[in-house]
Amino acid sequence: MSALFSPFTLRGVTLPNRIVVSPMCQYSAVRGEATAWHMIHLGHLALSGAGMLCLEATSVEPDGRITPGDLGLWDDATEAALKPVIDAIRKYSHIAVTMQISHAGRKASSAAPWEGGQLIAVSEGGWMPSAPSAIPHKEGETPPLALDAAGLIRIREAFVATAKRAARLGVDALEVHAAHGYLLHQFLSPLANQRTDEYGGSLENRMRFPLEVFDAVRAAFPADKPVGLRVSASDWVEGGWDLEQTIVFVKELQKHKVDWIDVSSGGVSPLQKIPLSPGYQLPFAKAIKEATGVNTMGVGLITDPQHAEEIIESGEADLVALARALLYNPRWPWHAAAQLGATVEAPPQYWRSQPREQKALFGDISFGQR
Repeated sequence: MSALFSPFTLRGVTLPNRIVVSPMCQYSAVRGEATAWHMIHLGHLALSGAGMLCLEATSVEPDGRITPGDLGLWDDATEAALKPVIDAIRKYSHIAVTMQISHAGRKASSAAPWEGGQLIAVSEGGWMPSAPSAIPHKEGETPPLALDAAGLIRIREAFVATAKRAARLGVDALEVHAAHGYLLHQFLSPLANQRTDEYGGSLENRMRFPLEVFDAVRAAFPADKPVGLRVSASDWVEGGWDLEQTIVFVKELQKHKVDWIDVSSGGVSPLQKIPLSPGYQLPFAKAIKEATGVNTMGVGLITDPQHAEEIIESGEADLVALARALLYNPRWPWHAAAQLGATVEAPPQYWRSQPREQKALFGDISFGQR
């Protein structure tokens, strides 16, 4: 039996396989509201045969958006816009739907990548980002506003409100975004956090706000549904956040009942130097798994089904998340199942598509024709 296509249980959610559609920002929302693009994009990925579909980074407040086009879930309008998308997925797919909830911190108010990705000035329709410290992401940018006590409370409550709305929408799981240089990662990294209060300085202090947010989200979401967290295991910059600190953080999260760690890296500094190669972040996932025993999700240029199989089989990670590979080939799980001798769920409208030599790809199915 294929390891990649073996089931995996997280609290009350059992995935039919270990393939995860990674959260991928689309920058196509309007005032945070999902659009027809999300219906098309998420709809076809929901039919991919993966075990879990993770929605893109969903902002907990308007000022927490990376770009003006970011998806949000902070009021009745954003909730109402997302509901038909979730409902359509539920009607035609059994895939587990996860939502990644996030706040961009000092990386907010940016242009979409295809528009340059630069900070948008307030005078040009942007807004003032907030962060742990008044340190800009890039040299020459306007410094963000340093969060005060009231700001920390506001953002923590925004995460809670979003978690409650996600539960009302029937989302199966949540992933708290503490990676890629966004707000919670900014609190963790000494490159972005130079506070002198109880939220800065020592590792214990830098972990405090991310742990408070995780606890608040966990308490607000149904107990039988899992909550994971994405972390950048290294800033790839000397003097920044690293694997050793990550392991300490994950051990703390383990005490707080985290269900998985999605192990990525980088994003907090433009000075990062990342040696890209297939599976380049897997050593981080493996080290975290070995040090803590917590469930891990491996990511990073994983495109070959046999490679994904070996990742699960060897214990480097418990789940494999794909992003660009699934954009390029939304039927990647079908092809992986065919290659590995496994079965995958597909809607009956597509059953006739399986090749003659792969008659068992969709399991034991039969249908007649007049």
